[in-house]
Amino acid sequence: MATKVAGALLSAALLGLSAPAYAKCETEGPNALKVAMYKGGFATVNSFIFSDGRSIIVLDAQRKPYEAEKLIELIKSVNLPVTHILISHGHTDHFTGMPWLMDAFPDAKVVVANEDIRKDIKDYAIYMDQGGATESEPILEPRLKPKSPENPDGFDYESSIRILKSNKLKMKGGCTLTLETDYAPNEGRHMTTVYSKELNALFLSDLGYNHIHPWMGDDIDRARVISWRNELVRVRDKYAPLNPIIYPGHGDATDMSMFDEMIGYFDNFLHVTETATSREEAMAKMKELYPDYGEADFFLLYSIINHVQE
Repeated sequence: MATKVAGALLSAALLGLSAPAYAKCETEGPNALKVAMYKGGFATVNSFIFSDGRSIIVLDAQRKPYEAEKLIELIKSVNLPVTHILISHGHTDHFTGMPWLMDAFPDAKVVVANEDIRKDIKDYAIYMDQGGATESEPILEPRLKPKSPENPDGFDYESSIRILKSNKLKMKGGCTLTLETDYAPNEGRHMTTVYSKELNALFLSDLGYNHIHPWMGDDIDRARVISWRNELVRVRDKYAPLNPIIYPGHGDATDMSMFDEMIGYFDNFLHVTETATSREEAMAKMKELYPDYGEADFFLLYSIINHVQE
């Protein structure tokens, strides 16, 4: 058998073909699976760089061009080929940097877990291009304006974003990322989380926030907040036996205690916004309850505007 394998490899080399890779995911040493977290300054949004000594997969692309450029610098410092840029869900702070990453890594595939998420991305780009509902975010970058008969040079979401054929993303070094999308509506209409067995780490994207006020503006109504809360309970119970490291979409890496913290936050937010007599009162109460939480003047402000009518 050894002679046959050696002969096959030699034949492949003589034909100018790449020899088949028999890599096995390593848990120790220089080729072990690693993750680097890029913490964006704008909206405290996180991107993640998975590397296993042979390739890189990037999770989420940042909101502002200057943040995407900083992310690119960090990716290039790893000095490995980028195979995939995975977008977790259809909010601009996670996908706007796509064109810059595509320019920097032309061989990488921009991918999503399913058609629903690709549609969410395009729909939200159209929504932002039309000014949004709260005018809480900057206008959409010109490079992301959707391609149309009126804008033939716009971004072609259908051809630029590919849909994965399975819920597994395998790296060249043999490591596998497992994607899950079976979530009720939460911060996004549809959401992708990533689990790594080798790292025992769960990457929640915007299903999870750590000491950052969760975004509940725009179209996130009360029913969706409740749905989001209930999903956190379900995910907490599912992953409790594994006790993974938790990487949220916003905020620092943490542990499973984040779930109970967020569940309590939503309970308080629902109570405060239901009983407050003004937006000012609701803001003051939430800041009093969570004095160390980030994005009070952005995420919390527009969440209160959306949920407290005056």
